[in-house]
Order: sequence, then C-alpha cells, then structure tokens
Amino acid sequence: MSSAVPLNVGITRSADSGASRADGEKRVLLAEPRGYCAGVDRAVETVEKALEKHGAPIYVRKEIVHNRHVVETLTDQGVVFVDETDEVPEGALLVFSAHGVSPAVHESAAARNLRTIDATCPLVTKVHQEAKRFARDDFDILLIGHEGHEEVEGTAGEAPDHVQLVDGPDSVDAVTVRDESKVIWLSQTTLSVDETMQTVARLRERFPNLQDPPSDDICYATQNRQVAVKAMAPECDLVIVVGSRNSSNSVRLVEVALGAGAKASYLVDYAREVDPAWLDGVRTVGITSGASVPEILVRGVIDLLDEHGFHDVQPVTTANETLVFALPRELRAART
Repeated sequence: MSSAVPLNVGITRSADSGASRADGEKRVLLAEPRGYCAGVDRAVETVEKALEKHGAPIYVRKEIVHNRHVVETLTDQGVVFVDETDEVPEGALLVFSAHGVSPAVHESAAARNLRTIDATCPLVTKVHQEAKRFARDDFDILLIGHEGHEEVEGTAGEAPDHVQLVDGPDSVDAVTVRDESKVIWLSQTTLSVDETMQTVARLRERFPNLQDPPSDDICYATQNRQVAVKAMAPECDLVIVVGSRNSSNSVRLVEVALGAGAKASYLVDYAREVDPAWLDGVRTVGITSGASVPEILVRGVIDLLDEHGFHDVQPVTTANETLVFALPRELRAART
C-alpha cells in the first residue's frame, strides 16, 4: 500500500498487548473494536428485513456498504444493485445505501414512482443537516473528503452552490472563498483523523477565521478502529486489515498501521488473499477490519494464521461500542 501518513495523536495501550511471550513464539494481536459499526449493521439489516417483508427483487442504489462479501451475499438473495434510479423499474422498491444520497436522487426516485427506504447512516445524515444549515446562513462550506466517494457526492448535493471539496492537504491552495469570516469545514465520516486534521491545519493557515463543525464529523467507529490499530501497530511485524479496496475507512486503517509503526500492512477481502510470503520472519501479526466487514471474514484470517503457527491470539481493546441505531420507520415493525 501507499506510504504512511504522519501521526500526531497519542495512542491507548491495552494491558493485553504487552503480554510476555517466549522468544520466537508467534502471536496475533486482535484489535477491538473492529468490524461492523452501528450504521453498517443498520444498513445491512435494512436490506435483509426489506427482503423478508417484500420479497425479491429489491433494488439498492450503489453498494449498501463497501464490502465485497456483503454485496455478493445479498445479490445471491435477490438484491439488485444499481448505479442510478433510472435503472430501477417504475414502482419498484429502492433502498438508499448507508453513504447517503443528494436531494436530486430523492427527486429522481419520486419521479419514477419508486417506493424508497433510506438506509443512510444517521451520522452521515447529521453532516447533511450541517451542510444545509450553514448553506442557509450563506457560509462557504469546505468539505474534506475524497472525490467520487458516494458520501461526498450526497453531502455536496445538499448545497452545491456553497460546498467545495477539499481532497487532502495538497488541495488547500486551490480553495477560494467569498468571505473569510464565513467559512466552515465539514468532513466525510470515514477519513483518517490525522490526515483530516492536517488538512484543517492547512486550511486554517489560509483562513484564520475558519470555523469548526458543531460536533465531530468523523464517525466514532472510524476513530475507534484507528485508535485500536495505533495501540497494537508498534509491536507488529505485519498488520492485516480485512476490508474492500473501495472502503475508505478500511484503506485508512492500512495507512494508520504503517504510520504507527507496523513494519508492513496489507488489505485483504478474504483469508485466501493473504500471501504466505508476508509471514516470512514474522512473529507478531495484528488483525483488524473495516467498519463494513462481517466478523466471519476476520475469523477466516485467524484460522489461516493458526495453520501457520500463530496460535496465540491476544485482544488489544481500546474501546467498547454499545451504540445501536433504529431501523428505518418502514421496517421497525418487522424487527424481532
């Protein structure tokens, strides 16, 4: 993967991560928390409950979450993934993905008389509301995020005349604003905390009156998974991140692992993608997974490592997540 990003945030160490071991003993450090966040869990369950209630086919705009296994599994159950609303038969049921959509997409769906269920993560919805609020107040909104990401497109679509995308620190010089006293930054929820704050620092150098969002935009789960990786990475010869390449938060975990001291880090969808050559001379392997990754995929990597002599699995726990989001109102009665 790409080179590491510098890190400026302190890490929290678990007592388990420093456990003693015999010289040469192979071990796995298992990051906690990892895997599904509340927003992903809600989105996947939304599609599953919609299938139960309405039967196949149901349509989903874009990938419900950025994970290959999840998308393939739902496809096998009768879900049809489309890029745009005009691919959906008139009157059919369409689910909007966890990443959110712009008002124009809602309007397009209504024009085709589609029945819709919105599985947008509530934390993404919060950023949408912030964009609308500050556009009403005539602010220039600097949206830190990755060009082409569905979440960025949805957020920018709430106030296209007020939002400028800032894709990392190197994009700051191209930013122009109308009134330097009315500028605020917002961010894509799945970014690296450290890279985002580097971008904010660069923006503040140019615009000293830059305002911060009313609350942290970067998702709690994104932050928690990065903190857990930082806690174990200094002890790791290798960190394996389970996740898909179009998953922003999974890709960021590889970068965070390298920046925090891991000697190597790779992103895999499945255990079969782990190259045995990566394990040559390795004594400590860290494992984590992105926020859209089901635990069964992590277990596959653990089992593979066990076959290569990594029998000792030690958790590195930096947070306990208890947040649960209610299903969309159209499906709440169906929840058991």
